[in-house]
Amino acid sequence: MRTLNVLCALSALSLVACDDGEVDPADSGVADTGVMTEDAEVPPADSGPDAGPGELVVPDTYTFESRFNPGESSIAHTGQTARHLLISDLKDYIGGLTDEVDGGFSPAADGDVTARLEYFFSLDGADRASDPFRLSTDPAPLQTSYGDISSANLIDKLAGNDTSTDHRDWSTEFVGWSDPAIAAHGGGVDTPTDLVRAFFETLEQNAIDRAAGVDRLSPALQPLPVHVTASGLDLQQLTEKFLLGALTFSQGADDYTDDDVDGKGLLVDNTMPASDGSPYTALEHVWDEAWGYFGAAEAYGSWTAESLSSGPRYMDVSGDGAIDLGTEYNWGASVNAAKRDDGAAVATDFMGQAFLAFRTGRAMIAHHGELDADERAALTEQRDLAIRAWEQAIAATVVHYINDTLQVMGDFGTPAYDHDRFLDHAKAWSEMKGFALMFQFNPRSPLSREQFTQLHTLMGDAPVLPAAGPLAADEYRDNLRTARALLGAAYGFDAANLGDDDGNGGW
Repeated sequence: MRTLNVLCALSALSLVACDDGEVDPADSGVADTGVMTEDAEVPPADSGPDAGPGELVVPDTYTFESRFNPGESSIAHTGQTARHLLISDLKDYIGGLTDEVDGGFSPAADGDVTARLEYFFSLDGADRASDPFRLSTDPAPLQTSYGDISSANLIDKLAGNDTSTDHRDWSTEFVGWSDPAIAAHGGGVDTPTDLVRAFFETLEQNAIDRAAGVDRLSPALQPLPVHVTASGLDLQQLTEKFLLGALTFSQGADDYTDDDVDGKGLLVDNTMPASDGSPYTALEHVWDEAWGYFGAAEAYGSWTAESLSSGPRYMDVSGDGAIDLGTEYNWGASVNAAKRDDGAAVATDFMGQAFLAFRTGRAMIAHHGELDADERAALTEQRDLAIRAWEQAIAATVVHYINDTLQVMGDFGTPAYDHDRFLDHAKAWSEMKGFALMFQFNPRSPLSREQFTQLHTLMGDAPVLPAAGPLAADEYRDNLRTARALLGAAYGFDAANLGDDDGNGGW
């Protein structure tokens, strides 16, 4: 352990670099991140009424004992884990729709497919409590049904549906998708909920067409899977990535860690149990819920960027022969950060910065009772570091998929642009677009509203395909390069991580 002066420690934290099978805990290859990840002791400011005496200890895992119930964990984010699981299972279901139709499922009317998609999106959790989930691990998960985790659903926490802390009115200020063609069969493009349902309705129509023998063809004149449109939209990727933005990032950045609404976010009580018998204060709980939406396992530091980006997302840390999906599994943004750190030409440490800031902020909350102005300022600094790393990893991922799209477009007019390459194109473009829609959900995003609008004007709402002709393709390539440069400037990325004109050499 190290003992440091408070101001020196916070100054050092502010200078951390800002730049996507099971693992044996004893042989996991802990990353040398260049940031303070071991237990760090810092002399406290004045402790609050419920804080323990002594120095502020930042543990090397995200584990904190209850100040009210000794021996009990004070961490709970079951709803967040459940929503990650639902997003994962929804993605898996969408990806399997083609095989399901080919295997005998014969949708023919409105609702035949959307009802199955709404099962994951809007069904009351009590109605699926005893149902087994689709996700599997080896060893098997500790939990076996949705109800073992939480009764949460997705729609209730989607931006615009949990409005008390929204920094925008998402019924009128949602932007990023302007072409109504995606909503030809239902849904819309004016709100986050409408856009999700536009994706669902399009999936349903594609499934109905396939069941009826109506072929939708790629440019190579081969039948398309249900989740890919002829215009090059991969609805599996768009749905998953949009939910990770409009739900998990929105809740993490704008709901639980914001400080602009009295009695919400970081402005809640930190002196007493959140409710009778709770092992945590309200402030401890909201911070943990933001952490839950980031999605990292408690022992996140036991993975290197390489091991998490290419290997299993889980680890049986407890040694009980099962994977606890709430504490031993990495979800969503936590994995994405690892992928970008692993793929950087010039080293970044999104994993380390986010993990350290989340742990440090939580240690501050656990150490103090009612926070004074200086303590609250120190906490919001950690909030800013955590959310900044989260968003920088998102921006780096948009750069990555811009580069993938440029690389695929380099095959236009050659035999290499075959059916499979078209599917690669649809996937890369849809991941790019899905991640790029996320920025608007952070009230403190480095990307201004004007820059966000410009970004999506450059990207459009569908990829440019070979049939558009070489002039249109060249113009779109230039648009993507401009979009990439915009992100590089807004997030301070090293030019080497942006890639060249053809999308090579960077993320």
